[in-house]
Amino acid sequence: MFPKRLLFLPALMLLIFLGVYSWNQRTRVLDNVASNTGLEAAGYVLKCWDFMTSSVQDILQKHRNLAQTAEENRRLRKELDDIRLRLSLAVEDRAELKRLRHLLSLSPPEGWQVLGARVLAERFGPNAPLFSLLLNRGYMTGALPNTPVMTPEGVIGRVHRAGPTTSGVLLLINPNSRIAVIGQETRVQAVLSGSGLNRPLELQFVAQDTAFHPGELLITSGLDMAYPKGLPIARIISSDSTGKNIYQALPLADLFHLEEVLLVSRKAENPPPDYQQFFRVVSNSEPAESNMVTSEKKDRKAPRSGSVKSRTTEQRSPN
Repeated sequence: MFPKRLLFLPALMLLIFLGVYSWNQRTRVLDNVASNTGLEAAGYVLKCWDFMTSSVQDILQKHRNLAQTAEENRRLRKELDDIRLRLSLAVEDRAELKRLRHLLSLSPPEGWQVLGARVLAERFGPNAPLFSLLLNRGYMTGALPNTPVMTPEGVIGRVHRAGPTTSGVLLLINPNSRIAVIGQETRVQAVLSGSGLNRPLELQFVAQDTAFHPGELLITSGLDMAYPKGLPIARIISSDSTGKNIYQALPLADLFHLEEVLLVSRKAENPPPDYQQFFRVVSNSEPAESNMVTSEKKDRKAPRSGSVKSRTTEQRSPN
């Protein structure tokens, strides 16, 4: 019984298959359904595959684009930093050029020449031993001791110590500074001395019967043989109201923001007068003159003695 059922089931399935097959051969319904279903299924699969591949490609391309963009951004940032650095240097060069043009606009007095120098350091404040500057020039490059130092605004001091390639400038606010000055209007002479940091300059050795005008410009007189005559240096800020000829002045130059200065030196063909040599020549000439005088006196006395001797011999000869 059991094997017959097993044979009946395949036979039934075969009959169903043959029936469906014959029906499909007549109507072609299953072929159309199968072909359409297969095409749709294959289309969906291919569409899904294309979507997945295109998505992956888009992700990879975006990643590559992001990497390229990041690299380009780094390059552009570097170029921007370089441009900013060049711009800042150009701005600084322009400011320096403007300062140097303003510095070189000063025409030196006749017989003098100017030489530019850069400020390396400055020493101010109560702990500094001197109110001074350090320049990048020494006695080998034109900065000799006592060389005047100035800016286009006015005198700031003089070289007080010089090395081979660097030198120190004694500013006019230093208490050890003394400069011979003269009033531009009144032509009153005085000595301008420093009083220290954040203090006005003082005028010393002012004649009793003279007076400066308030706001009068002070220029170098040249009597100290260190500064040329006519350089602006300070301006009177307070006049004498006590009758003691006490005057105060302020420097014309800004001593706290110096970057470049000018050294004012004599030209080689115009050396300063050597008064010591003049006194040595005079002192040496005095003994020579005294010897000439004594020799003339001896020459004058010599004929007299000879005439006396001749007279005596004439007087003795008759005897």
